[in-house]
Amino acid sequence: MRYSIRPATLEDAASIQAIYAHHVKTGTGTFELDPPDLSEIQTRMTKIATRGSPWLVACGEDGGVIGYAYAGAFRERPAYNCTVEDSIYLGPEAIGHGVGRALLAELIARCTETGYTQMLAVIGDSGNLASIGLHRALGFEDVGVLRDVGHKFGRHLDVVILQKSL
Repeated sequence: MRYSIRPATLEDAASIQAIYAHHVKTGTGTFELDPPDLSEIQTRMTKIATRGSPWLVACGEDGGVIGYAYAGAFRERPAYNCTVEDSIYLGPEAIGHGVGRALLAELIARCTETGYTQMLAVIGDSGNLASIGLHRALGFEDVGVLRDVGHKFGRHLDVVILQKSL
């Protein structure tokens, strides 16, 4: 699969919303229960941009968005300003083609250039082995597991936390 990675723009918001809605409805990587609408996605994108953090998209050969990644605030308090939390979501057609790895590697590079010193992965569902493995492959270390802190699709779910020093 051929693809390219570039900074996201608000024109990408509808595609981002569609990818995320799929994951909200079908997966446990996010603990949101209802997909946010387009306006909410645009608000989230603007907040990330205002903070100066990267939001990237991967585009297929036709130019359509097939995945995205961004670095959001870990916590809102100023003492945490050196730390970001990554998020990566792929369209079903992009899974298993190295797109997630490329997005995360580029996100790490851009966050390092920006001056962040720590990146956290807060992964929904300890059974989310693909995401956990991806993060470990790119140098994230296991920090801990929060047991049964989420509830989705009739199941209690863990949160796995990994950390990478930038």
